Amino acid sequence: MTSGTDETKVARPLGVARSHAVAHPGRRALMGGALATIAVGGPLAREARGQAGGAPPFWRAEWPRTDFSRSDVPFTEIMSGGVPRDGIPALSNPKFVKARAERRLSDKEPVITLELKGATPRAYPLRYMTWHEIVNDSVGGRPVAVTFCPLCNSGITFDRRLQGRVLDFGVTGKLRNSDMVMYDRQTESWWQQAVGLGIVGEFTGQSLRQLPSWMESWEKFRARNPEGLVMDQPGAGRAYGRNPYAGYDSSTRPFLYRGEMPPHGIKPLARVVKVGTRAWPLDRLRAETRISEAGVTLSWEAGQVSALDSAEIAQGRQIGDVRVRDAAGRDLPHDVMFAFAFHAFHPKGTWMLR
Repeated sequence: MTSGTDETKVARPLGVARSHAVAHPGRRALMGGALATIAVGGPLAREARGQAGGAPPFWRAEWPRTDFSRSDVPFTEIMSGGVPRDGIPALSNPKFVKARAERRLSDKEPVITLELKGATPRAYPLRYMTWHEIVNDSVGGRPVAVTFCPLCNSGITFDRRLQGRVLDFGVTGKLRNSDMVMYDRQTESWWQQAVGLGIVGEFTGQSLRQLPSWMESWEKFRARNPEGLVMDQPGAGRAYGRNPYAGYDSSTRPFLYRGEMPPHGIKPLARVVKVGTRAWPLDRLRAETRISEAGVTLSWEAGQVSALDSAEIAQGRQIGDVRVRDAAGRDLPHDVMFAFAFHAFHPKGTWMLR
């Protein structure tokens, strides 16, 4: 067990060896050399230079309501992800069907599960989340934003209420540390998805409350909640069930990431279980199946497949299902994200290697 410091002596090799390019339709122009494009002075490099002295003019034209005088991060860290504002369309108030009536999903497909007290459990399939990334919903009267950033494998649910207002979120089309930058439609402030933090605009420095949710196989959700609800297929005409990021989680480098790689020999796209500012390598948890330390209990069992592996999500390799609970057995907010993203947003975080 490691605690209290980000200096850990034990390293465990993680990750996979194959290398693939990102293939999201809106990002094809950035495939196979995006990082080189930045280095040699292509359009991404020009955008970064334009940010050095403040928000570039084309940002202000596209975002006239965003207060660019307020920011907690250098604008040079924010870059285009290859799609425009709302080019990845967030969903609001989606339709649901009973779990027992759903016929499209394969048993091992991953879903984001949200089980709030007093509300009917809901599942948000990654076959839809991969194409939309944000769902603005209301569960048991509570406004929530269910989010998924494929480039970081980060699936987090937030309470949309802040300072007496209910926020609705969309996708800016921009990335920071390869993580989705969201925006709220009320003030057009920009938000870092992986940590729920306002980084540009009126809500700079404000944090969204993360709610307990987790990824698991559709089979497991349905067995536990036959009368639960699952998000119905949206009508946006996407290739639902196909993975636009085929092979991404076997890549050797993250997409459009210029930051420091994880320590201890951990592969950048290896999955870790993030709880607060601690990260447990998924390989360790999978080998031990149950870990109780630092006041939490993590468990693993076979279940979901990766949504970022095969061209068909249902054919992805086995990743397994993770739950994180406190001493009383209550589910805790957490994330199963890529190691590079944890290190980017928690550079002094604690790596729980033993």
